[in-house]
Amino acid sequence: MKAPRNLVRLENIRKAFNRNIVLEGVSLELNESEVIAIIGGNGAGKSTLMKILTGIYKADDGVIEIAGETADHLNPSSAHERGIYLVPQEPLLFPNMTVEQNLTIGFSNDKNRVREESAKLIKELGWNLDLNRLAVTLSIAEQQQLEIIKGLLRKSKVLILDEPTSTLTFSETESLFKVIKQLKNAGVGIFYITHRLDEVFQISTHAVLLRDGKVTLQGKIEEFTKDLLIQGLLPVGNNKNHDEDPFKRRGAVHEGEEPILKVENIVGDGFKNISFEVYKGEVVGLAGLVGAGRTEIAEAIYGIHPIKSGKVYLDGKDITKLSVNETVESGLAYIPEDRFLNGIFSITSVRNNITSQLIKRHGFFTKKKVEEQVAGQYIDRLRIKVNSGADEIKSLSGGNQQKAVIARALSMNPKLIIMDEPTRGIDAAARGDIYSILSELKSQGFSILLISSDLEEIERMSDRIYAVYQGTCDVCLHADQINAVNVMKAAFGTFKGSDQTHA
Repeated sequence: MKAPRNLVRLENIRKAFNRNIVLEGVSLELNESEVIAIIGGNGAGKSTLMKILTGIYKADDGVIEIAGETADHLNPSSAHERGIYLVPQEPLLFPNMTVEQNLTIGFSNDKNRVREESAKLIKELGWNLDLNRLAVTLSIAEQQQLEIIKGLLRKSKVLILDEPTSTLTFSETESLFKVIKQLKNAGVGIFYITHRLDEVFQISTHAVLLRDGKVTLQGKIEEFTKDLLIQGLLPVGNNKNHDEDPFKRRGAVHEGEEPILKVENIVGDGFKNISFEVYKGEVVGLAGLVGAGRTEIAEAIYGIHPIKSGKVYLDGKDITKLSVNETVESGLAYIPEDRFLNGIFSITSVRNNITSQLIKRHGFFTKKKVEEQVAGQYIDRLRIKVNSGADEIKSLSGGNQQKAVIARALSMNPKLIIMDEPTRGIDAAARGDIYSILSELKSQGFSILLISSDLEEIERMSDRIYAVYQGTCDVCLHADQINAVNVMKAAFGTFKGSDQTHA
């Protein structure tokens, strides 16, 4: 029997961004008619590896071979010429162009043929895409469909699908799987990045597990089970018992205690039927993978996006339909995931950043003395490293900028603080400071809803954890259930009450 032709060989691929090592010697191969599922937690290096293969990033070290030939100077154009195409997780479309124009762009000739093939593909898939619609009018799911069709039109020898079903319905996913099987039978090799373990066993021939930039397991799909995949994703030393560390978990909620935050069956863009509660002096974690819907839930609770149905109560008050300003006045604070985009005012001082929300309460003519007093109080309390409150915030380190964002939230004396990825992009020392602040706030009776993609962080800091998976929230881990295995299973949608693993 003729051996399958090798399409891609990656050997000892390394990549770092500044001091952050993302890939640390990754090696793998893809042959024709193989579908390799690439699985890993947030930040494992999956997308970075694929961006290196498609020439978007350049590897710091290692060898890339495509169809047996070394590819030293890859860029997106040369990768396309070699038959490699990436269907990205986030659609990259021209919004003011039609579906047809987005599909045919890049084809220098015979656009009539491309138009005909596009219509044929759409019909075969059973997707409802009008070629004359503007891309800006498409839903996220329709944009994802358009990106997939762009990849299929290129007759790629190597197709990379990055979370292709994240916005598709069940029937749309089934249609895509049929096409993937057809491509596999035609000799196309596919890298399939996914967080959905059920999909891995449905369509993959092989699986590769990435953790912290390294391959931890790889092999034929029949060699794996879901539990084996979960174990391979866990960080080293996951049996560590955090019950003995300084961040003591709060026990069961006392009978008759009223929650500070009560979320009842809310539905919005990216999530549905979400219910949970947070009590006074409690840190509740929202665990899940990127794209699971955690940030969408937080922003809807805060009033940034509308809640289509359901109710949110803060200390007994219905805040479901309040604006952001009204929500803040009701006692809810939000520390956003992207502090550069949504958290800081980069061209002004640390003092102005800390006191900016006081304007909502006191107006634009807040006395400078009050501003200095409030800013000084939190600079000392949170140990923000500055020469003075007049320093521009952009001159501070990432960790100190994040402390200033937390200070602004505290300046309004909130009843509950939503912290979305509070340690993202900061160094280890600053991370320790944030943990200490969080612990102090908890001991002072503040209630915190913590969103984090860091498994150890959310495991360590939370009294209870709700797992968000594909926009739903059906699992709650209580104090005695919280450990790395259970959190990982819940994030990947495989946790069941009967298979609880205790630390």
